[in-house]
Amino acid sequence: MGNLMKKMNEQFNLELESGYLYLAMSAHLKERDMEGFAHFMFKQAHEEFEHAMKFYNFLFEVDEKVEYTGIKKPEFKAESFTDVFKQALEHEKFISKSIRELYKLAEEEKNYEALEFLGWFIDEQVEEEDNFRGIVTRFERINESWNGLYIFDAELGKRE
Repeated sequence: MGNLMKKMNEQFNLELESGYLYLAMSAHLKERDMEGFAHFMFKQAHEEFEHAMKFYNFLFEVDEKVEYTGIKKPEFKAESFTDVFKQALEHEKFISKSIRELYKLAEEEKNYEALEFLGWFIDEQVEEEDNFRGIVTRFERINESWNGLYIFDAELGKRE
C-alpha cells in the first residue's frame, strides 16, 4: 500500500471516528431534552459514516485493502449548546485540513483517480464548514436564551 492509499485508509477510519464523535454529541443533546439538536447530530453522524463508506468503496475499487484502526472514545465535553456546535465546526475544519492534505499528496503522486475522488470531498467540506458556521452564528445570536433555543431546536430537528 503506497503512502497515498495508506493515508486514504487513515481517512476512512477518521470518518468513522467523526461519526462516533457526532453520536456522542447527539447523546449529550438528547440527555438535555433537546431532541431537534440531537436529531441533527444523529443525522450528521450518519453522513460521516456514508463518507467513510465512500473511502471504503474507493479503496476496493483501486485494488487496495481496507484496514481498521481502533476508534477511540470521544473526549467530548460542552459547557453550552453553542459550545457543542462550535466544537463540531472545529472538527469539520480539522477534517477539511485532512482532506486537503490528501489532495496535495494525490497531486504529488499524480494519482488522477484519487484527485477526482477527493474533489467531491473538497466541495463537501466547504459546504459542511459553511453550514456549521451559520449554525454557530445563530446560536451566538440566541445567546442560550431558552425561547430561541426551543425555536432553533425545532428547526434543526427537521433535518432529513
